[in-house]
Amino acid sequence: MKIWDLFLGIMSAIGGNVDMGQLVFTISGGAKFQYLLLWVVVVSTIGIVVFAEMSGRVAVILKRPAFDIMREHLGTRVGLVALVASIGVNILTCTAQIAGIAAILQFLFGGNYHAMMVLGASLLLGAIFFLKFDWLDRTFGLLGLALLVYIAIAISLEPDWSKVARGLLPALPGDKMPGLGVYAYYVVGLFSAILMPYEVHFYSSGAIEEKWTAKDIPSNFANAVIGFALGGVLTVGLIVTGAQAFFGQGIDPHLLGTVAMPAAMAFGVKGLLLALVGILSAIGGAAAETALASAYSVAQFFRLPWGKDKKLKDAPRYHACWIAMLLAGLGIASTGVNAVDIVEYSVIFAVVVLPFTYYPILKVADDKQVMGKHVNSPVIRYLGWIYLALIAAAAVSAVPLMIVTHSGNG
Repeated sequence: MKIWDLFLGIMSAIGGNVDMGQLVFTISGGAKFQYLLLWVVVVSTIGIVVFAEMSGRVAVILKRPAFDIMREHLGTRVGLVALVASIGVNILTCTAQIAGIAAILQFLFGGNYHAMMVLGASLLLGAIFFLKFDWLDRTFGLLGLALLVYIAIAISLEPDWSKVARGLLPALPGDKMPGLGVYAYYVVGLFSAILMPYEVHFYSSGAIEEKWTAKDIPSNFANAVIGFALGGVLTVGLIVTGAQAFFGQGIDPHLLGTVAMPAAMAFGVKGLLLALVGILSAIGGAAAETALASAYSVAQFFRLPWGKDKKLKDAPRYHACWIAMLLAGLGIASTGVNAVDIVEYSVIFAVVVLPFTYYPILKVADDKQVMGKHVNSPVIRYLGWIYLALIAAAAVSAVPLMIVTHSGNG
């Protein structure tokens, strides 16, 4: 296995685990609940590793990605509802990412916010159009590693490691924290942000794009474990950073500038620049993932030609879909909507779509007649069904929690 083989998982994890949704729920969650959300990161990261590995293994063995399997097992009508819902969530997600890109570019270079938005969307269009699939995930994966600075920031801010360790076990919020309803909202939001459905759509399609075969099963396992575990470690670093920098200060870090501020506190201008590059790369990678995942989903559902490296004339509707997704995100973001509000809606509504994404993958990966010797092991089977139950519970509770807590504002 080559080191380059790991970058599909790294891009999927960093673009999925540390996108706008993750930044909102991690830094803000640390500011509100100190270390009490760390256990959610552990639980969610194990879940995304299990289902990403499953989706990649199914794609490798059957040469069929996630949405193709979803259509078969849910039926055309339910599958179409799931497709429309997924596209709606992806549009919200893409809108938030493009607005975030504009904010970071403006912070770095100045200029008009809307001009930076157009510049950011144009750079994304160019990157997706001109870079081969493997270089796309390598580029965003490598640059996104700049976010490792948040682990160094978390350590440099000298947290109480005994309290950090206690945060790895579920506990109720303390007296100086928001109430149980807000805590539950953040638990569900963070759970969803790590398990966003576009991640497995992109990951499973990417396995086919990179022409993996049964010999690449170890690469699939390594991608899922190392890539998404890295995303989980980064998420822990973000929560600890948010807790150390903002807990008890009366600051709700809902702006990207505020999210980057701890880097300047810890390491000055160099740390700030490194954090901004990492955030920009992660958000850019998430926007690219979201756009491509939408195009994969539409093309796979309607059995159309698809593939990032296919020429425009060979897969015109596939290419039109990812371009339309970026333009839709740009158009909505240009209206001046609040990026944080948009990303919270996308994360919470994504929970509702999660069961439709993960159930068909689990069913196929569990089918010995279909998968043969590559069927789920007993451990993966039990974990899969446990996580599907957790996903269903989150799906039922997400929207009511958003309404009752006013999007986590009490």
